[in-house]
Amino acid sequence: MANADPIARNSYTDRIAFVVELAKRLHIYGTTAQRLEGAVSSVARRLGLRCNPWSNPTGMILSFSDASAESPLLDTTQVIRLEPGTTDLRKLCAADAIAEDVMAGRSDLAAGSQALHLLDRPPGRRARALEVLSYGLSAASVAGLLRRGWGDIAVAGAIGVLIGALHAVGVRRPRVQEAEEALAAMMATFLAAMVATFWLPLTTKSVVIASVIVLMPGMMLTNAVAELSSQHLVSGTARFGGALAVLIKLTFGTLAAMQFVRLLGWHPHEAINDQGPVWVEGVALLVASYAFAVLFRADRRDYPLVMASACFGYGVTRWTGAALGNDAGVFFGSVAVSAASNAYARWSNRPGALVRVPGIVLLVPGSVSFRSLTFVLERDLILGLNTAVAVLTVLVALVAGVLFGNLLIPARRNL
Repeated sequence: MANADPIARNSYTDRIAFVVELAKRLHIYGTTAQRLEGAVSSVARRLGLRCNPWSNPTGMILSFSDASAESPLLDTTQVIRLEPGTTDLRKLCAADAIAEDVMAGRSDLAAGSQALHLLDRPPGRRARALEVLSYGLSAASVAGLLRRGWGDIAVAGAIGVLIGALHAVGVRRPRVQEAEEALAAMMATFLAAMVATFWLPLTTKSVVIASVIVLMPGMMLTNAVAELSSQHLVSGTARFGGALAVLIKLTFGTLAAMQFVRLLGWHPHEAINDQGPVWVEGVALLVASYAFAVLFRADRRDYPLVMASACFGYGVTRWTGAALGNDAGVFFGSVAVSAASNAYARWSNRPGALVRVPGIVLLVPGSVSFRSLTFVLERDLILGLNTAVAVLTVLVALVAGVLFGNLLIPARRNL
């Protein structure tokens, strides 16, 4: 890396402006509080700045001073209001590469800021269509991973595409976006019940869960507990509250649709022992890994890496879980993924999120947490509490695995 002195010759405000722009984009691309604050502090130091960042899911406070100044007091503060971020691996890697180029002296601050602004271009029509299709692929593949029958897989996939279309509409309409989870759950439950009533028997609950799996806040819950464990208490608590709000909207949508189905006098027929062949699980895993590569918006050249990471995490979890139990499987799976992501970041000098995020996405307890809240609202408190304890156990195993993975191979990069 080049010496920081040539960079520090840029004006004080230009250096601050670059750090602020970088921090905003890292937040928008789904970086958790502890990793964002570490990355921002590291870049600020390289630019000759003192920076105290404070991040939460809906904004940031960044305080700056010139590192060459004698006074230790910070004299510039930026308060930034942002929407909660979503995972965008391609832009995250691009922002990381821009910051590396600026810090290494391969690019000046003006060019770096311009490159960051170019990342704000919205995805094209083809990319949005592929994302909608991936909602259906992920729903069908999750039904396949649950070893459901062909009818369940087909119906879940079709409903998933409709939910993807609803999401695409909600991006341009804020009011729809606010109610997206409730509308999606209502749509999934109503359509699944209609098919099971008039066409073919289904495992209705499994179809509904598979259909809305992309909207489940499993990753959000995992990030919240990870932030709490790293003493980012405000951010972790806020993110946990956000995950709970998503679960409530999903549960309300499902229960409202179920009441409407009863009002219509429909009686959905449940499929009995309708399991697909064993090889379907392997195909479903490949399809799911591809769908999540698209939904996480990875660069096309990174698709093989992202898909391999998802398969690796799921495979380790299944193999160890079969021998030691599900919770142990989640723990060892997250240990392996966390260590592998840190090793990849060290070897390639690129964000370990390319391995870490897809590697644990199939391990997070989104569907189980949804079921626990559904049981509670249906007045089945004992079953709901038992399921909630199962959620907590999986979360603890998952976050503990990440922490032990970081001990096994220490992270050299914050992203």
